[in-house]
Order: sequence, then structure tokens, then C-alpha cells
Amino acid sequence: MNNNGSGENKLLKFLTIVGFIAVIAAVAYAIYRFMTPDYLEDFEDDFDDDFDDYFEDEDETPASPAEEAAEKVSETAEKVKEAVSDAADDFVEDVAK
Repeated sequence: MNNNGSGENKLLKFLTIVGFIAVIAAVAYAIYRFMTPDYLEDFEDDFDDDFDDYFEDEDETPASPAEEAAEKVSETAEKVKEAVSDAADDFVEDVAK
């Protein structure tokens, strides 16, 4: 009787089945990776857009509180100057009459 040939035949069948399952799994994984969208690429694109927007906003830096106050004082001084000038013109006209 030749038992060694029968045992080798069973081992060969087992390894063939395991190899076949591995090939099927590898093909399924490759198809999955090919068909699945790349979410990381979308995230990186969005991140780059947000990153660029952040630095564009930085170019338009808001004025400091001191600069804003100086601007308001300047605007108020112009208004007061115009009001005083108008009042002086009205006074001169009244005196001339």
C-alpha cells in the first residue's frame, strides 16, 4: 500500500484551495481599492482651500484699536471743522446784513 502518495495528494489539494481563496481575496481587495473614492484626496483639497483662504484673510488685517480710534477722532474733527466753518459763515452773513 502506498499511503505517502495519498497524503501528499491531500496536502496538494489543501494548498490549491488555500491559494485559490487567496487569489480571490486579492482580486476582491484590488477591485475594492480601485472602486472606493479617495476621501483623503478630497480632504487635502478642502484643507488646501481653507489654508489659502486663511492667508488671504490675513492680508486684510484689521486696524488696531488705536488706529480705529485715531480714524474716528479724525472724522469727528473734520465734522467739527465743517460745523464751525458753517457757523462762522452764517455769523458773517448775519453781521453783514
